[in-house]
Amino acid sequence: MAKRIKADICVIGAGSGGLSVAAGAAQMGARTVLIERDEMGGDCLNTGCVPSKALLAAAKQAYRMGAGEPFGISPVKPDVDFAKVHDHVHSVIAAIAPNDSVARFEALGVTVIKEHGRFRDGSTVIAGNAEITARRFVIATGSRPFVPPIPGLDKVAFHTNETIFGNMTCPEHLIIIGAGPIGLEMAQAHRRLGARVTVLETLRAFARDDEEISALVIARLRKEGIEILEGVKIGSVSGGAGEVKVTLADQREIAGTHLLVATGRRANVEGLDLEKAGVEYTERGLRVDERLRTTNKRIFGIGDVAGGPQFTHVAGYHAGIVIRNALFRVPARADHSAIPHVTYTDPELAHVGLTEAEARAKGLTVNVLRWHLAENDRAQAERETEGVIKVVTDNHARVLGASIAAPHAGELILPWVLAKSQALKLSAMAGVVAPYPTLSEISKRAAGAYYTPTLFSAKTKMLVRFLGLFG
Repeated sequence: MAKRIKADICVIGAGSGGLSVAAGAAQMGARTVLIERDEMGGDCLNTGCVPSKALLAAAKQAYRMGAGEPFGISPVKPDVDFAKVHDHVHSVIAAIAPNDSVARFEALGVTVIKEHGRFRDGSTVIAGNAEITARRFVIATGSRPFVPPIPGLDKVAFHTNETIFGNMTCPEHLIIIGAGPIGLEMAQAHRRLGARVTVLETLRAFARDDEEISALVIARLRKEGIEILEGVKIGSVSGGAGEVKVTLADQREIAGTHLLVATGRRANVEGLDLEKAGVEYTERGLRVDERLRTTNKRIFGIGDVAGGPQFTHVAGYHAGIVIRNALFRVPARADHSAIPHVTYTDPELAHVGLTEAEARAKGLTVNVLRWHLAENDRAQAERETEGVIKVVTDNHARVLGASIAAPHAGELILPWVLAKSQALKLSAMAGVVAPYPTLSEISKRAAGAYYTPTLFSAKTKMLVRFLGLFG
């Protein structure tokens, strides 16, 4: 006999977005049901953000052991125990997991159902032996790795981000298909931990980022010994256990021991019986409006499954939009124009807003400002001078976008996110007092560069001399 549950809000998917909605709704007094068929925490905790950053941290520690010569410290070749690196990665996951656990959410008052959820109709979801009716539903089922239809790939063992962190031994030669954030983060991590790495990309590496800025990061990766082949078409894949061969369309062959497919993500829309609920979707995700409502206005879509930017912080942002709409009836709308993204290579690559190419493609009159890390005292002290900030403004000095290639670029991008989201002018950034010596000075110096031609112009000099005549 079905167990009938009435709720104010029912969330399908316990990834970052679904958890944020469930926690917020329950703490505000709403009767909340959370349905999750797999691991609590979703991709970010278990196979995405958390394990990848933990692996990158281990790799950076190994790299530093051999990079001390400029400081007068003899380089030491690291002795990497990859099984212990694996344990480090999974211990980080375990340390964070209680925050996303069933026990924590039940303590908040959420009814957690560990089953597959599907719609019976537009107002009812079935999960195991439970039948949930709710005033509002939130689909937060996330995404999964996209596996392209490459001939032979279905017959070869390969990794995606869902399996790569289970390796107990370091690959001898890792071939990566895809030079986006996941592919290049994993390329650098594995290279620094001892693997030979080859990256294959149909377009260009970091295709969605500013080409000028991303070139600095690509140059660093190549300098570390990562082979990156851009503009190549893959013909087929073959091989057996411990050996894989990728044949390119021009008949070149790349042989390795392991293969990682990092060619993007696909929304999880299957198995939900969305048609029965009147929810329209494509392979890119749900069809949602600015308020994140689907074609059934009682049902919302958030995070990766909503078909927009696929980042954990976007899912968290969406959660706030949905709570305002679903619980408080406030017509809040999602605005993705100031959503930042970061690739956590070394140096990091961060961006918000429009790139120079995107701004020009829109027909905008733009000004481009740059400031190089080599001109920053903290960067010089730490021997980290490869990098630059690039800011794009309109002809009224309002920030259109910013890109940074630098150590800690993910931290440095935040003031530019604020500037973009609040339509601030460069004078706001140029006028702040930055602590010395910090990398954050590059933002102030880049903004100040906009005013330099005027400040030190011939007219200004004449004015100063004129005023000097009056004592």
